Amino acid sequence: MISIILNIIITVAQVVGGLISGSLSLLSDALHNFSDVLSLIISYIANKLSAREASVSKTFGYKRAEIIAAFINASSLIVIAIILIKEAVERYFNPQSIDSTMVIWLAILAIAGNGFSVLLMKADSKTNMNMRSAYLHLVTDMLASVAVLIGGLLMKYYQLFWIDSVLTAGIAIYLIVVGYDLLKSSFNVLMLFTPSDIVIKDIVEAVCEIEEIKNIHHIHIWQLNEKEVHLEAHVEFHKNISISEFDSILTKIEKVANDEFNINHINIQPEFNKEDPKDIIVQD
Repeated sequence: MISIILNIIITVAQVVGGLISGSLSLLSDALHNFSDVLSLIISYIANKLSAREASVSKTFGYKRAEIIAAFINASSLIVIAIILIKEAVERYFNPQSIDSTMVIWLAILAIAGNGFSVLLMKADSKTNMNMRSAYLHLVTDMLASVAVLIGGLLMKYYQLFWIDSVLTAGIAIYLIVVGYDLLKSSFNVLMLFTPSDIVIKDIVEAVCEIEEIKNIHHIHIWQLNEKEVHLEAHVEFHKNISISEFDSILTKIEKVANDEFNINHINIQPEFNKEDPKDIIVQD
């Protein structure tokens, strides 16, 4: 909430200052700050939703709310960057005189406000994709403000007004780079892709080392969110075992999955001489 309030103040100040001074880089920084406000609000709502308990109609609860927020925030970074590049190219070929003094002071204000917000969110950004998306918005905006400050100083003392457009394009390219990585990560989770650090063939080999198991097939592995990785599979046994024997073997499978692959939720369908596809991956 503190970061949201700070960014609203910064955005209003930069919009007014950008219009008065004629600085495109200042207006682009204001646009990015506005996206910060939206991303922070989205992240805040998602954070609250994710804490809600599951119910009979929502058996997973709202655990993916933060992943959706991260995806939206990453998408907005890239869209904003494309708009900024378009504006920067147009302004580069039609440079305008800019009130560099106002640009300098408003850039300093943005650096201070965003820098404080970055410090507030740094710890949580290491363990939460949603918070990392908001954190990246703030970090990139702080860096953008540093670029605007440098541009303001160059315009004030060297009258290099074209630098305003170049810095705007540079900020935009950086947004695309950091936004793409987060967009890809959140997209992979939403699409139920296997986490990149898990090799399914390694799981098959590890599970099949358990003496009672003949094979493991029809495997699905996905992330519910950043904390939960799920595995479901069919396991065929060499002989017709009892339920109590299966429970004992299941404990061994869970230990392998958790200790070696950080999978913390497992659903196994036991089989014996069942006629079904034995492929590791089966497309229904």
